[in-house]
Parts: sequence; C-alpha cells; structure tokens
Amino acid sequence: MLLTHCWLFFLLIFLTPNPVLPAPQLSAVAVRCASKKSGGSSRNLGGKSRGKCYGFKKTEGNFVHAGNILATQRIIRWHPGAHVGMGKNKWLYALEDGIVRFTKEAYVPHPLSNESTEVIVKLPRGAVLYKTFINVVPVTEVGSFKLVATM
Repeated sequence: MLLTHCWLFFLLIFLTPNPVLPAPQLSAVAVRCASKKSGGSSRNLGGKSRGKCYGFKKTEGNFVHAGNILATQRIIRWHPGAHVGMGKNKWLYALEDGIVRFTKEAYVPHPLSNESTEVIVKLPRGAVLYKTFINVVPVTEVGSFKLVATM
C-alpha cells in the first residue's frame, strides 16, 4: 500500500504542470563546462652542469714541485712514468721536483690482467701497443753541499 502511495505522489508532483516552476527545456546544443587542464611536468630539469675539467694540468717542459697534479682523468688515458704517482681517482701527481716529460712507450700488460686477456688477444701477431707515459725528470741540485769538517 505504501508503494502505491509513493507512485501516486511521484505522478502528481513531477508529471503535472506546475505554474510556479517552469518545465525544463531540452536543447539540441551540447554544452561544455569550463575546465582547465592540469599542468604537465616539463623535461630536462637537470640543468646545465659545468665540465669536470679533466686533462693536462702541466705540459711538456714545465717545472713542477713534489705533489703537483700533472693530469686529471676519469679513465686511464695517461700512465704514470718515472717519479709520478697515481691517486685513487686516477689523477697523476709528481713525486719529486723536476721537469715534466711525455713519452710514448711500448706497453706490456701483466699476463693475468683483464687487458691482456681482452685486448692483446684480439691484436694481430707482432702488433705492439703504445701508451703515453708522463714522467718527471728530477733536477739535481748543484753546489748545495753540506760542510763536514774544516781543516
């Protein structure tokens, strides 16, 4: 019984013309609501970074003191020669005071190293590998003697 009363109420309210409320009119034109697309993320946010300044710091013939950095490198391009050390970041530095010299020398890797098993095996027979070595030629001090005894 309650159900029939609900239907009657629905028919009376919504289907009878009401002089107070105008009837909704349907239009054939589609209406689009205003909306704004959210901003997307932009790319290349890393920015411009400076170069790492790898390379020679001292050139051929320059005088260097012990501890001066001769070259900086990310991978080993130049090898340490006489009186030159290599840091843990592969930078080359002078071990003694002297003059910088660059030489190209035949390179013979250790037989058990990765370089000998990967690179040397692929070279043709009789080929020689040449690598650039950075050396420091120490300057001998002339005339700086210590007085031992006088006569």
